[in-house]
Amino acid sequence: MKENIATIPLIDAFKAEDECPFCFLERQAERHAISFILGSAYMEDDIREQTDAIGFCRHHFKMMYDYGNRLGNALILSTHLRKLDNELKTELEKFTPSKSGLLKRMKRTDAGISEPKTPLGAWIQKKERSCYVCDHFQKIYNRYLDTFFDLYRKNEEFHALFEQSKGFCLPHFGDLTEAAEDKLSEEQKKTFYPVLFSLMQENMRRVQQEVAWFVEKNDYRNKDKDWGNSADSIQRGMQKCTGGYPADEVFKAKP
Repeated sequence: MKENIATIPLIDAFKAEDECPFCFLERQAERHAISFILGSAYMEDDIREQTDAIGFCRHHFKMMYDYGNRLGNALILSTHLRKLDNELKTELEKFTPSKSGLLKRMKRTDAGISEPKTPLGAWIQKKERSCYVCDHFQKIYNRYLDTFFDLYRKNEEFHALFEQSKGFCLPHFGDLTEAAEDKLSEEQKKTFYPVLFSLMQENMRRVQQEVAWFVEKNDYRNKDKDWGNSADSIQRGMQKCTGGYPADEVFKAKP
């Protein structure tokens, strides 16, 4: 298979025989982004301008803290907090409570479920959904999806890699299904979807059975029986459901 700078990461991810090749790519991308911003990039004005404006989600703030470089984290956080403080001041100055009635007061609270009722709530929601690391991966993830379908249409060897894979986690499977609607012709969809759906069902069932055997293996009557592939089935089952790697060790800067 002829490889180039655009296809190598995707092909390597499929060759890794992971439960989801796109989870594999996502982990690489977010680790690269964390290493980048806490390497020397936090001293660069253009990068700090971006991180000040975009911020980070809860998950990636935790990764940054675990990674180390306390001074780098503090410098990034200090200017980001200053920008947040200025924006918050503006939002609070223009905040006007809405009129409230008896029915509204009697209604049960559904915080985090309904759409924001105030501009302040909308601003906070936007901040919660804004993350420099997430954005970094999303940009390259879209390119990976394009590359996936380009290889699928043109490369028989990649076809085989795809068909022999362990499928995908549920979120990335959803993205593939949605992207295929635009990327494939009607004729190509007739062959793509059956293979994709079969892969998902077959491998979801495989992982479910491995987890079930993990449960059974903990019965004293099965103590002498082989674990098979069930020993690490819990983390792989979690990955199939929501993506990611729950058993990963904390990602830290190299000493």
